[in-house]
Amino acid sequence: MASFETITPIDDIVLLTRERHTDRDVDAALSRASKTFSVWRSWSLARRIEILEKAVAAFVGQKDSIAAEITSQIGRPIAYSGGEVAGFETRARTMLRLAPEALQPFVPSTLEGFDRSIKRAPLGVVAVLAPWNYPFLTAVNAIIPALAAGNVVVLKHSDQTPLAAERIDEAFRAVGLPDGVFQFLHIDHDQVARMIADPRVSYVCFTGSVGGGHAVQGALSGSFTSAGLELGGKDPAYVREDANVEYAIANIADGIFFNSGQSCCGIERVYVHERHYKAVVDGLVAYAEQLKLGDPRDAATTLGPMVKTSAANSVRTQIADAVRAGARALVDAKKFSADTGRSAYLAPQIVVDCDHSMSIMAEETFGPVAGVMPVRSDEEAVRLMNDSRYGLTASVWTADRAAAEIIGDQLDTGTVFMNRCDYLDPELAWTGVKDSGRGATLSRFGYDYVTRPKSYHFRLTV
Repeated sequence: MASFETITPIDDIVLLTRERHTDRDVDAALSRASKTFSVWRSWSLARRIEILEKAVAAFVGQKDSIAAEITSQIGRPIAYSGGEVAGFETRARTMLRLAPEALQPFVPSTLEGFDRSIKRAPLGVVAVLAPWNYPFLTAVNAIIPALAAGNVVVLKHSDQTPLAAERIDEAFRAVGLPDGVFQFLHIDHDQVARMIADPRVSYVCFTGSVGGGHAVQGALSGSFTSAGLELGGKDPAYVREDANVEYAIANIADGIFFNSGQSCCGIERVYVHERHYKAVVDGLVAYAEQLKLGDPRDAATTLGPMVKTSAANSVRTQIADAVRAGARALVDAKKFSADTGRSAYLAPQIVVDCDHSMSIMAEETFGPVAGVMPVRSDEEAVRLMNDSRYGLTASVWTADRAAAEIIGDQLDTGTVFMNRCDYLDPELAWTGVKDSGRGATLSRFGYDYVTRPKSYHFRLTV
């Protein structure tokens, strides 16, 4: 039987080993899910919500151990890992609270002699493919609304974070969720492709890279199964002339460096009105230099390693390419002793004198780095912010709400922030455009993608 290893970025040793599920296991899981679907969908919405609420409570009750596992698997500082458990709870409970309204039938205008309505019907077996960078937050976006709506779920988590799938499963088992309603599989990419192409799978929720999104599309090309794709980002921030500069610096810096920049909606490009350009650059560099890069198990650490040495090396290459093309990297990496240039530990960086011909401003970095450019006007900022193949989020830092909305209306992006960034509000739809994906999770609109409209047209008199 095949197996895989999870290597911890903390010290590059084997953290755990897991056996792969076999193709026979996958077939059995899909058969079990298909059979259980008719039972689960027959439960009332209130009854489903009740048991899912209990599962959320069971999960949150393991917060400390889950936080430690997040740190060991991906290297996020332990000071922050517990926040993901809190975020899981907030998103899950919000989606459960929104379910009755989102799933209630729509009744059109009265037509004498007829009873007409549109119900939201569950799709069936939903395959959730989750990434490592926020292993629980990305998974909960799909799992809870899918289950609440009456679907059954099969989860495939990243090989970097297999414990995430196991902990979610434990919470569901602890509260007696019927067998087959939620299952997880440790399978490889080829097995995933075969699984999602199986006619028993009704919908796929994928969060990951653009390349991964194309692979999902390819696997589904021979069927009519659809997929929600939450992909990468190259998210910009724009500091206007009227911005609160100190506030903008602190919050944009957090958006750049939190989780070692490994966030699809983290800030990777910063455009600053020329009046504040020097102040913002100096402020971002100062913020970077006070970060403590080191062992994420140490409570004093504020910047942990990236998930793999290869990931850190890719970012190093992107920075070096920009510098060779004329950019300047302003943070002295030598101030961060943990960054030897040969491990997953990577010093934070701010790059200036860059332009959109450089990959540092064009391609996803997914590391603790951002390029900064001056602009003279809103028009120039909008043009540059839209000059990207990605479109996940964009943030505008300003005291003028009306201006932020005017700018936002011109941006090709799924979410527009004013005076905040790198955040998912579970009452707002999480969605992207262009190479950042399609579909939506969270909010009442997230339920539209894990259900289908089903019309009821009854003639009352014959």
